Amino acid sequence: MSVIQRLSNAIRTQRVERAFGIDALCRVLETYLPDKQVAEVRRAAEFATSVHEGQHRTSGEPYVYHPLAVARTLAEMRLDHTTLIAAILHDVIEDTGVSKESLALEFGADVAELVDGVSKVTRVEGRTRAEQQAESFRKLLLAMTKDLRVILIKLADRLHNMRTLAHVAPEKRHRIARETLEIYAPIAQRLGIYSMRTELEDLAFAALYPKRYAVLQQAVSAQLGDAKKVIREVEQRLSVALREEGIGAGVVGRQKNIYSIYQKMRRKKLKLLKVMDLLGFRVIVSKVDDCYRALGVVHHVYKPVPQQFDDYIANPKSNGYQSLHTACIGPGGHKIEVQIRTRDMHHVAESGIAAHWQYKQGARDGAGAPQARAHEWVAGLFNDFGGASPMDFIEHVKIDLFPDEVYVFTPKGEIRRLPKGATPVDFAYAVHSELGDHCVAARVDGVLEPLNTVLHNGQTVEIITARHARPNAAWLNFVKTAKARSAIRNYLRQQHEDEAVRLGRRLLEIALRELSIPSSVLKDEQRLAPVLAAHHFTDVEELYAAIGSGQRLAALVARQFLPKEQTDAPQGKPAPLAIEGTEGLALDYARCCHPLPGDDIRGHVSVGRGIVVHRIECKHAKGRPQDWVPLAWSEKVQGDFLAEVRIKAHNKRGLLARITTEISNAESSIENVQMPDRAGGEIVEMRFVITVKNRIHLARVLRRLRRIEWIERVWRA
Repeated sequence: MSVIQRLSNAIRTQRVERAFGIDALCRVLETYLPDKQVAEVRRAAEFATSVHEGQHRTSGEPYVYHPLAVARTLAEMRLDHTTLIAAILHDVIEDTGVSKESLALEFGADVAELVDGVSKVTRVEGRTRAEQQAESFRKLLLAMTKDLRVILIKLADRLHNMRTLAHVAPEKRHRIARETLEIYAPIAQRLGIYSMRTELEDLAFAALYPKRYAVLQQAVSAQLGDAKKVIREVEQRLSVALREEGIGAGVVGRQKNIYSIYQKMRRKKLKLLKVMDLLGFRVIVSKVDDCYRALGVVHHVYKPVPQQFDDYIANPKSNGYQSLHTACIGPGGHKIEVQIRTRDMHHVAESGIAAHWQYKQGARDGAGAPQARAHEWVAGLFNDFGGASPMDFIEHVKIDLFPDEVYVFTPKGEIRRLPKGATPVDFAYAVHSELGDHCVAARVDGVLEPLNTVLHNGQTVEIITARHARPNAAWLNFVKTAKARSAIRNYLRQQHEDEAVRLGRRLLEIALRELSIPSSVLKDEQRLAPVLAAHHFTDVEELYAAIGSGQRLAALVARQFLPKEQTDAPQGKPAPLAIEGTEGLALDYARCCHPLPGDDIRGHVSVGRGIVVHRIECKHAKGRPQDWVPLAWSEKVQGDFLAEVRIKAHNKRGLLARITTEISNAESSIENVQMPDRAGGEIVEMRFVITVKNRIHLARVLRRLRRIEWIERVWRA
């Protein structure tokens, strides 16, 4: 290390020591904690210094200043001493040789549990970075179900990491910033910690898109001009007006954070000049009644903007946030946003669940309400998605972290909170899973509406059900809540597994028959057990599902039932599997050749898709015979199948109308049409994908098309 670099690190370390050293931390703690607890925090800092000895951050300063800075952030939120000790020690299990047990002996079980909750899971070979991070995140949320202080430590940890992100390599910097925007800032929002959320957003935005951030920051400053002067003028006018009405209130103005301005521009597709509410003001009063009186004063001083008022006191947000929101035209034509709330509401709005620890238990009404809501949210995540894989779980959490909400009513008048853009299907699943599974339509304010209708504030929703109705895969295209999406996916997955089991059983029985092995062996535990053990399955249903979904080949599994001396026995001609057309998700029909009942067919086992059916003459149906499953159409085949029809015709007005009419009259429907460029000449070629019952039905369609005088040739592709 060069002399200049060592000197630079020493200067930086001294500066960090002054701001985030243990003495600076203790000066903050002495303002609200007893001396005995401050001494415990100091002891934890000495312990952390010793175990992190020799470790340095990328910036060059000793590593211990990072946990001390995390504790300083929590101290400014006035957290209890147990949380502060855990914050100082939050990396010792992960980065040093200290175990959870020894930490519990030294500082108590509560501290050890908090530190363990924040620590990442142990590295597992074979897992990707994304899977490892997803598993660590699930572990963090699971720890939250026991103690919410875990997430406060993690958010403070992430905040300090974001503040010092400049020293990290660009690729890692972008990954951390994106993760912060997608997960940690929304969690801070969900838990009501406004101060953390806004700083995390702006820091992540600046790291991820530095040019956009700089340009937008400069443009906002240019548009507002002397923003401080405008803020002082509004603060003074509102303060005087409120005082004249006998309302004791504090008025504080601020410029909105850059990321929220950027998001509004993207969401509403606005240019900066069209984003008027760049300034926000908070009016803090003593009582709830004063909130509504202050609203009248604000509207008297500044003209309100129509339809831009929200009452989150009567209808609190899911994170416990309460406030009155209004927009007015301020000085110089600037649109200003005004939030009016009580002091207790302000504490909850700024600190969210942290407000619970800022007061003594029960000292203030509702101080624990945000914490109770947070517990309910996290517990709900594990109730709904606890069984999902780590990657699926984190996706469900991302979907669930919606900051914007709508409030709708059940027919009995109960309020349901849903994310913005939610539909009747989301509403149905929010009420009960059974209601969602069987819904077929909805009445919104008494009017029958389709299930993909977007719901709005104040609407009353009634779900219409049918006993035999089931979730539809198309619902995944419009549902907004993670609960609805998870329930639909679980149903479809279960349906796929059931069909795979049935198909796998049929394939294995055919394969056994080819080897002259009776299907009764599948019920003989002595002969079945070694086969299941060889494939690591616990029961025969898992084996069937693996065969039906293409993970195992029936022929190879069947040979394992042969006595050892007969494992090389020759196979006879395979008996074909009869296709009935009702196998659903366990059977797929190739798009390249569109097989129809009556065609000679064969099947290819594809992992995840089950058996893919091809026509024998298809170019993709070639290859080694052992890779293919012999298939035949059952006499009971039913359903609609796709067929591709090519047409060569004279380019005449009304041609397309004539063709579609003839297809319809032949009791077929059109799924897809591809038309050529009409400037291509007198003769055109068209491609139609239509539904038919079988080859005979297709021949009937082709005959009708050949009767059209403009058509030169019609053929099946």
